[in-house]
Amino acid sequence: MKVLFKNIIILGCLIPLLTLSAKSAIPAEVRISDGQLQAYLNGKLFFACCKDPKPYLYPVYGPSGKLMVRNFPMKKVEGEETDHPHHRGLWFTHGKVNEVDYWLEGAKQGKIIQQEIVSAVSGEKGSIKTINHWIKPDKKTVQLKEERELQFFEKDGKWYLDINITLIPVEGDITLGDTKEGTLGFRVAESMRVKGGLNKGHILNSNGIKDGATWSKRAEWVDYYGPVDDQIVGVAILDHPSNLRHPTWWHVRDYGLFAANPFGIHDFEPKKDGEKTSPNEGNYLLKKDDQLTFKYRFIFHDGPSDTIDLKVEFEEYSK
Repeated sequence: MKVLFKNIIILGCLIPLLTLSAKSAIPAEVRISDGQLQAYLNGKLFFACCKDPKPYLYPVYGPSGKLMVRNFPMKKVEGEETDHPHHRGLWFTHGKVNEVDYWLEGAKQGKIIQQEIVSAVSGEKGSIKTINHWIKPDKKTVQLKEERELQFFEKDGKWYLDINITLIPVEGDITLGDTKEGTLGFRVAESMRVKGGLNKGHILNSNGIKDGATWSKRAEWVDYYGPVDDQIVGVAILDHPSNLRHPTWWHVRDYGLFAANPFGIHDFEPKKDGEKTSPNEGNYLLKKDDQLTFKYRFIFHDGPSDTIDLKVEFEEYSK
């Protein structure tokens, strides 16, 4: 197979652009199209990196070529719900950063802006590293510097995406506040949903809890699966043991939202003995000279949860 390389510099980063005459021989490949970074596994599109109005991934496909995320608001498709327009594919934001809201979108909310593409690497595993700034509604004050790495690869017919995010204070001490509106988010394809899906999807967590009952529960991992077209597909998210307050709480909904949130204790934890949970219970103070890292693994698979051993997958990821 003949492969032609062309080097392109984007924001100070040297990125190889490949023109292929046949299926790519590179297992995990980063390409660029119309100024957009795209990830390919075995020559098939896995995801594309978007950066406006915030960094997010869309589209996101599974190993069978099925679209795993809702199209809206990036694209209007007949029959899709148009709720929560801030649910864009796959994203990482938070609703309360020194009281600034990055979860919602609008003039009164903070904005996460990509500053730099640090590297984009193809090989057995692909890697994309970027630097983002979390900026207050005044459009000037940077609260956080975010270092983001996406690693992707294929193994035994499953597609993997590891997301590593490090938050570094810039403005000074940062309080990541107690709110259910956060933090790592994924909006599943409409037909996969438990509620209103094509043939009804399902949710399963590491403790055996299912469907709507998984909301607000702590778990090492959660799997969301259901039909897309004529096939059952699924996506599991694994919370790394090194993460803050592992195992995390899950803001996972029967209407399709799938989010990991270690901060929203006030909303997630049941009241005990008639006492109210403090609205600041989940606050986390990130000191100006410190930093906080989150690690998550996405596993995109064919079939329902029982077709893969997520207990073993979690053990391997924990290592």
